[in-house]
Amino acid sequence: MDFVRDEKGERVITGAMKKTVVLVLHFGYWLLYLLLLAVIFAVVNIQLGRRPSLSNVLSLYPLILLCLIPNLFSFYWFYFLLFERFLFRKKILALGTFGALICLISALSGSLISLVLFGFDQPIFRDAREFFNLIAVLFSITAIHGTIALIIRGFIKWYDEIKLKEELTQKGYELELALIKSRLNPHFLFNTINNIDVLIEKDAAKASEYLNKLSGILRYLLYQAKNEKNSLDEELKYIEQYLELQRIRTTNRSYVSYEVIGEANSQKIAPMIFFPLIENAFKHTENNKAFNSIEIEIMIQKDWLRFECKNTYQNNSNGRQDFGGLGNELIGKRLTLLYPDKHSLEFTDDDGIYQVRLSLNLYEN
Repeated sequence: MDFVRDEKGERVITGAMKKTVVLVLHFGYWLLYLLLLAVIFAVVNIQLGRRPSLSNVLSLYPLILLCLIPNLFSFYWFYFLLFERFLFRKKILALGTFGALICLISALSGSLISLVLFGFDQPIFRDAREFFNLIAVLFSITAIHGTIALIIRGFIKWYDEIKLKEELTQKGYELELALIKSRLNPHFLFNTINNIDVLIEKDAAKASEYLNKLSGILRYLLYQAKNEKNSLDEELKYIEQYLELQRIRTTNRSYVSYEVIGEANSQKIAPMIFFPLIENAFKHTENNKAFNSIEIEIMIQKDWLRFECKNTYQNNSNGRQDFGGLGNELIGKRLTLLYPDKHSLEFTDDDGIYQVRLSLNLYEN
């Protein structure tokens, strides 16, 4: 997926496969289908002793409409509704049920089109068996088109994911550098070590406690941050340690507020999801420690988690503040890869207050 800016200048996600390519794919599919119909009708004309010509084919336009309209209806219901709602979520029974219903509706609409185009005096409408045969044939054809729609939509989805992974691979070097910068931020490390050094003379026991916290953070960043998933409880513990290390840099204990609502229990989460967002908040309140500058809240439910981080800031000399940390784009792409269709990420900047809202679906199929 690609990130572009909307009219308000905010990043929005678009499909990796360009809309023009998708339109060409659809147009090509229906063009091939019409060409196939043209070939079939031409063969029928030859068998009937007629000379194949464009006018003979066009004279069969009612039959062409009959072969086209119900299939268009079925194709795009499968494409837009059934794929996302059922096949993508692996609800196969529901897919079969609703797919059969859509094919039946398409077949019935085709029979109504036949009635309008060919008239009720046709023998097929006076013979129940022939009429049901027509419904069966239309049902089968619309089912074929519906199945092809699922295949095409699946191909586009697969292509989007491949392109996303390629983009992430291409930006891997940039991402790795950013992660290393976040994990081993020299400014944070030097200040923390200096503060612990000063604290040794005043309170050796307290200094030892903070040194253990720093050791735990470094151990986590060097080893556990490489895991595919960590327990949510451990992630929260390291966040608390990180915040404690940041608090010793100021006498204002309420400089940052941190609250966890709910119990982590046995939930798992990808590592380093919250750290870059929190680190970014500290980066932009560096000169604002005398106030309650950072508010962090994590709410945990059974299958989902909501993270909110709010920080105040002062504009730079240009009247603007540059936010990013790891970069909102990279954070968004990492979440898209790790939690596809299972997260939402919002950034808001309103009158000196910058806020991040992240929701994650932690349910594992």
